[in-house]
Amino acid sequence: MFLSHKNQRGKAGWMIFSIILISIGIIIGLLTATRFDWLPFGYTTTPRAVSPKVMEQLVQTGQAFTEIAKVVTPTVVNISTTKVVRREPVSPFFGDPFFRDFFEEDPFHGFRSPRKWKEQSLGSGVIASSDGYIITNNHVVEKAEEIKVLLSDKRNFRGKVVGSDPKTDIAVIKIDTKNLPTIPWGDSDKLQVGEFVLAVGNPYGLSQTVTMGIISAVGRANVGIADYEDFIQTDAAINPGNSGGPLVNIRGEVIGINTAIFSRTGGYQGIGFAVPSNMVKSVMEQLTKKGKVVRGWLGVSIQEINSELAKEFGLKDLKGALIGDVTPQSPAEKAGIKKGDVILSYNGKMVDNVGNLRNMVAQTQAGTKVKIKILRDKKEIEVNAVIVELPKEISEVSSVGREMREGGENILSDITVRELTKEMTKELNLPGKEKGVVIIKVKSGSPAGEAGLKRGDLIKEINHKEITGLKEYNRIASKIGRDDTVLLYINREGKRFYVTVKPS
Repeated sequence: MFLSHKNQRGKAGWMIFSIILISIGIIIGLLTATRFDWLPFGYTTTPRAVSPKVMEQLVQTGQAFTEIAKVVTPTVVNISTTKVVRREPVSPFFGDPFFRDFFEEDPFHGFRSPRKWKEQSLGSGVIASSDGYIITNNHVVEKAEEIKVLLSDKRNFRGKVVGSDPKTDIAVIKIDTKNLPTIPWGDSDKLQVGEFVLAVGNPYGLSQTVTMGIISAVGRANVGIADYEDFIQTDAAINPGNSGGPLVNIRGEVIGINTAIFSRTGGYQGIGFAVPSNMVKSVMEQLTKKGKVVRGWLGVSIQEINSELAKEFGLKDLKGALIGDVTPQSPAEKAGIKKGDVILSYNGKMVDNVGNLRNMVAQTQAGTKVKIKILRDKKEIEVNAVIVELPKEISEVSSVGREMREGGENILSDITVRELTKEMTKELNLPGKEKGVVIIKVKSGSPAGEAGLKRGDLIKEINHKEITGLKEYNRIASKIGRDDTVLLYINREGKRFYVTVKPS
C-alpha cells in the first residue's frame, strides 16, 4: 500500500513537470512566432512600437535644406516703402486756391476722399555685399519717398535707391552699415529643369519664410512683366511680399531674384518667376558703378519663327530669329545683315528665339566685336558686327486706320487695300519714301485675319516681290491661287516683319 501510494505521487510529479515544460515550450513558441510574424492567419498580437525605416539619404537631404535655410535667411531683408499717392481733382475749381480753401473749410469735407494719401507696401531683398548694398525689385521701391529695411537681427535702417532698371525690374538700394552676412551667387546659365530650389522672402509680411520647389522652366520670355525677360519659372511658393527675395539652389547660391507670380486670384497658384542671377549681376554692377544700365544694340527688327516661316526660309526647326528690318547706319547694316536673314547663333551661342537674342545683344558691352551666323537663301554664312550702345531714343511711329475701298479677287480677297497716297503717308506717320499698299479692312475669321493682318498695315512685299503700288499688288496677287501660302512683308507702326497667310 505504501509503495502504491508512492508510485502514484511520482506519476503526479512527472505529469506536473511535463505540463510545466509544455507550457514553457508554448510560451517560447508564441514569442518566437510573434517576433518573426509566424502566427497563422486570423491570429493577432498586441501592437508593438516599431521604428520607421527611413533612408539615410532622405535624412541627409532634410538636414541639407535645414543648413541652407540657416545660411540664407540672415541675408534676406524686409523692405517697407511709403509713397504719396495724389488724386487729381474732379473739377477744375478744386485746383483754384480760392475754391480749395473754401472746400477745406467746409465742415463736411472730411467725408470726401482726400486728394492725397500715403500708401505703404512690403517686399523683400537680399544682401549683395557686406557693406550694405541690397538687391530687390524695381516695383518694390519705385516712386517710394521712404524706404525702411529690417534685417534678420531686427535692426532697422533707412534705405536709399542707388539705381533702378525698370526694363529688368531690378533695383539696388544701400543702407549705412557694414559686416553684413552674404551668400555666393550661382551661374544661372547652368540651371536645368527639375533642380531643387528654395524661395526666401516675406510673403504677406511674414518674415524669413522659406518654401521649396523645383525649376519648372528656364528662359521664359513674353510674360509681359519686363522689357528684357529671361525668367526662371518655379513652383516654389511665391506670394505678395516675396518680390525681391532670393531664389537659391541646393548649394546655397543665389540663382535668381523672385519677381512675380502667375495668378488669377492674387495668391500662389504654382507658377512663379525669377530674374536669373547672371542678368541681375550685370545690372547690379552697372547700377552701382554708373547709376544706369548701358545696353548693346545691333539695329535689327526681329520676329519669332513659326512653322510656316520655317518652311518658307528653309529652316530645319523653329529656332532662330527672323530679320524683319535693318536700321540704316546700324551695326547690322554695316555688317551686311539684310531683311529676310535668319540669325542662327550670336557670338558662338545658339539663338533659340527672339527674347534669347534680344537679351544676348543687350548684355553685350558696347564696342565688342561679335560673330553672327545667319541663314540667307537657305545657305549659312557668318558675319562680324561691332555692337554699339543702345540709342537713348528709338522712335516709334503710330498708325491711324481710315475707311476706304477696293481690292481684287485672289487668295487675299478677304482684305481691302488702297494705294498709299501722300495724305495717307502723313496720316499714318510713315517715311516719305515708303511704298506699298495699305490694308483698310480685314474680314473677320478669314485666313488673313487669322494670320494677324490688321487695318493700317502697309504691305511692302508679296513672296519677296516688292509692291510699289496698287497696280503691282493686283498683278502679283492675281497669280496666287487659293491653295497657295503667301508670305507678306509688313510695316506696322514703324515695325517691319513677315507674315504668312495660309489657306483655310
